[in-house]
Amino acid sequence: MKKEKHGNNWTAYYDSETKRYFAEIIYTSREGREQYDYEITKDIYNRLGTFEDDFDNERLIKTADMTYSFENTMYGTLGPERIVWNEEADEVMRKFMKKRDKRKNQGEK
Repeated sequence: MKKEKHGNNWTAYYDSETKRYFAEIIYTSREGREQYDYEITKDIYNRLGTFEDDFDNERLIKTADMTYSFENTMYGTLGPERIVWNEEADEVMRKFMKKRDKRKNQGEK
């Protein structure tokens, strides 16, 4: 099974060790940065990438449980705002992403 899916502003991951699925949506512009992380279901993961419009993929991701959000924009908060809804899910996602980045740096897939 493919362990990662990508769109313009989103990336979805499957962690085979925990058998859990995660997705992140990141918006970056000169006005600032926003990041939203979700724990998604297998059904959502399987449907990602099947839509013609990437906005529909993001809308599907947003139906899942949010685990983390960060906003630092001119139009949003005055400074960074962090909300962790599910600390355990957020921690699992972060560990998987570190492990993935380490493999990429070593030239593996």
